[in-house]
Amino acid sequence: MAELREIGQTGIRVPRIGFGSTGLGSIPEIYGYEVDENRAIGTIKAILSQPNAFLDTSRCYAMGRSEERIGKVIRELGGWPGGRVLSTKIDRNLETGAFDASQARKSFEESLRALGVDRVDILHIHDVEYASDLSEVKESGGAIEELFRIKDEGLAKAVGIAAGRVDLMMPILEGWDFDVVLTHNRHTLVNNNAAPLIEFAKSRGCSILNAAPFSGGVLARGSAIHRFYVYRPADDDILAPIRAVEEICGHYDVPVGAAALQYSLKDEDITSTICGVTWPQHVQQAMEWAEWSIPEGVWEELAELDKTSSDPEA
Repeated sequence: MAELREIGQTGIRVPRIGFGSTGLGSIPEIYGYEVDENRAIGTIKAILSQPNAFLDTSRCYAMGRSEERIGKVIRELGGWPGGRVLSTKIDRNLETGAFDASQARKSFEESLRALGVDRVDILHIHDVEYASDLSEVKESGGAIEELFRIKDEGLAKAVGIAAGRVDLMMPILEGWDFDVVLTHNRHTLVNNNAAPLIEFAKSRGCSILNAAPFSGGVLARGSAIHRFYVYRPADDDILAPIRAVEEICGHYDVPVGAAALQYSLKDEDITSTICGVTWPQHVQQAMEWAEWSIPEGVWEELAELDKTSSDPEA
């Protein structure tokens, strides 16, 4: 996994595997378990111990706790370590849904303070589908324009859009020259909702980050113990496609997490795959899964499964 790939034409080069920090702030309502601060800090240190580490976070993850915990490690290290890539996201006002230019700037400045840095490598506009008024995001003088202004000021080297709903992302992508697009939970072993977005982004010369290849954890932890799918409690009907994948992988004695991760890594359209981790050992586990020997029969049988193109968060 030593290969590095460029984000757009920005000069930023990222490894094939990056690490997401949604759960590091501890959000038991969407993951089903707590993550205390010591465990989170140990995980962040494990990520940053890699010489080419790529760490992705957001202002709104766990109401800011994700960035705060990352910031504690950065300060302990004496600053952001060289050779690593830091990505965060500007977010709406979580109370009002406002997402205009002033909110975008405020969100970014809050991120810089929490993280203890004066700039970031990659900055996304995030979760536009939850804005109270999407026109605030898209209009002249709006949040997206502010995002690009931040880049022009040299405070972010690359700018992107990170969201869920493909139908909202594609028109925005068409109107702006983003360097990168981040999709989550929509390019997995059981869902291909992001297929048109990936194709369109590629045609625009945009790099593509595929986050949450484990569908919120269930493809890594297993449906028997993690009855959540895309951050929501899941019943047997929702988990049925996951269990079909588990049956195939079990027949070949292949970890489901390895197949889920390699499904994304095998796709040449994906610049980097961002895996959520909440334990230090998950970092090494991802690296091991990336190199796991998977028989061709696994891929052949997985390809025969029905894969939904519907929005997993609908």
